[in-house]
Amino acid sequence: MPRSEDAYFAMGCFWGAERLMWSQPGVISTTVGYMGGTTKNPTYEQVCTGLTGHAETVHVVFDPDQTSFENLCKVFFENHDPTQLNRQGNDRGTQYRSAIFPHTPEQQESATQIAQSMNQLTQDKMGAPTVTIIDSGKHPFYPAEEYHQKYLQKNPLGYCNLRENGLTCPIPS
Repeated sequence: MPRSEDAYFAMGCFWGAERLMWSQPGVISTTVGYMGGTTKNPTYEQVCTGLTGHAETVHVVFDPDQTSFENLCKVFFENHDPTQLNRQGNDRGTQYRSAIFPHTPEQQESATQIAQSMNQLTQDKMGAPTVTIIDSGKHPFYPAEEYHQKYLQKNPLGYCNLRENGLTCPIPS
């Protein structure tokens, strides 16, 4: 059994974020769900009201011998628009905000360092970044309903608005 670590990313609609993450080398599993809000065990319908405070999030379990949290942050920063406040493309609402929920103090440090290096690059090329970094220990992850899990695997032509954004995210040494 490989070693594993957890990471949590919100980058718009969780269907595309999950597909993007499950295709990365070293990723063991992905689960879509809700994080960063106040309602316990929210439903999709509740999250869509904007009243729960949750973001659509993908939980990534990865093998740190094959990839790193920093590499997953690179995927995060290079594949959505980190300047869109509470939206990605046509998806609008607080559930579509851009956030990283570090799982360990080391992830917190890495995410903060990477975000700081990206802030000026994003500002220069796209506008002011809106990415938030929120300690996952303060916000539980609630898995989404089964029909959302691996949605784009079940529905290959389903909606996804994530695209490469032209940024190159530097990975700190």
